[in-house]
Amino acid sequence: MDKTQLELIRGTLDVLILKALAWGPLHGYAITSLIRRQTDDALLVEEGTLYPALWRLEKQGWVEAEWGLSANNRKAKYYGLTANGRRHLRAETRTWEAYAAAVGKMLNATSPPLAEEG
Repeated sequence: MDKTQLELIRGTLDVLILKALAWGPLHGYAITSLIRRQTDDALLVEEGTLYPALWRLEKQGWVEAEWGLSANNRKAKYYGLTANGRRHLRAETRTWEAYAAAVGKMLNATSPPLAEEG
């Protein structure tokens, strides 16, 4: 994959954040860094996009936040998944996998499907 930065499809950011938090609580910069590294720099999440999403996820009850110290000894807000957040992540993962499979079928098609009778 080239280094072209991809635009996030609406609704994608929430599931990416939830997945990032599946491995444990992280502060905002660590979330964006994990997403960037995991996608080989294809997806870059800006602060102006990240924090409204985190607040929305917190309001939904899917993440919770608490203050702590970062690795460089700075005060940082850490976000972690709630039990509801884990359930939502599992459901969203199934939805995205089905969506990706359907898009993959279309993009990999070498001929149109047979016409339906009727």
